[in-house]
Amino acid sequence: MTTSTKTPIVLIHGLWMTPKSWNTWAQRFRDAGHEVIVPGWPGIDDRDVEDIRRNPEALKGVGLKQIVDHYERIIRALPVKPIIMGHSFGGVITQMLADRGLGAAYVGVAPGQTAGITTLPLSTLWTGTPILSNPFGRNGAKPLSKRHFHFTFGNDLPRAESDRLWQEYAVNSYNRVFFEGVSSVLNEKGGVTHVDYDRTDRAPLLVITGEIDHVVPPAIGKAIVKKYRSSGSPAVVDYREYPGRTHRLVSQDGWEQIADDALGWATANELREPVATPEV
Repeated sequence: MTTSTKTPIVLIHGLWMTPKSWNTWAQRFRDAGHEVIVPGWPGIDDRDVEDIRRNPEALKGVGLKQIVDHYERIIRALPVKPIIMGHSFGGVITQMLADRGLGAAYVGVAPGQTAGITTLPLSTLWTGTPILSNPFGRNGAKPLSKRHFHFTFGNDLPRAESDRLWQEYAVNSYNRVFFEGVSSVLNEKGGVTHVDYDRTDRAPLLVITGEIDHVVPPAIGKAIVKKYRSSGSPAVVDYREYPGRTHRLVSQDGWEQIADDALGWATANELREPVATPEV
């Protein structure tokens, strides 16, 4: 068996989702000759959707640092730095991994904002209402209703089709992750999602948004890119926006174009280096 010389790819899912949400892009990248690793967040791992809904206890109290540390351990076991792509809150994790210098290139697909990026359109605030409306549930694992799924993921679809996708993909929330993300917005230096926007040796980053995304509208993607570019760092940060696309960029009809664009950009811009093993 021959080993591919192409850079491996790590895909990071977002809140309310499992690795299954990446099935489309993962198979396409494998067909292109890449090793693709799609780990679940701690508590999700390789469990199926129904199992997680029945017993979400393992999701309770898990925070962003724990999740990022989990992915760092996986990445450091690889022989070379991978291309890292993250969707939604997975895009926040991707940026935090970039701050640790772990990737050859990074793609944030409708990525959430990291600390200090204060752009918050009303539709974005509304997506967090089911969780943020109960501060006492900070360490809980709230289910995502079909109605809210239709607003956040299925706003291009009739309700019945959105409900079908909810049944196939949606799991409970990691409430603590959402609270940490929101509380970091006005706390650039001390927020959990803090990154060094000035970092000069960061591998290239691409930010992708969809025109009609309710969760991460283009205004957020543009604000992320502006924050990195205005830092004075020479590190590459690019932006692409796709018309008619929702938050479901990785599976909405036409996803193949976006997947191919993301992979083409990443392989053209990647910086190939071995993964540094931390000193004991």
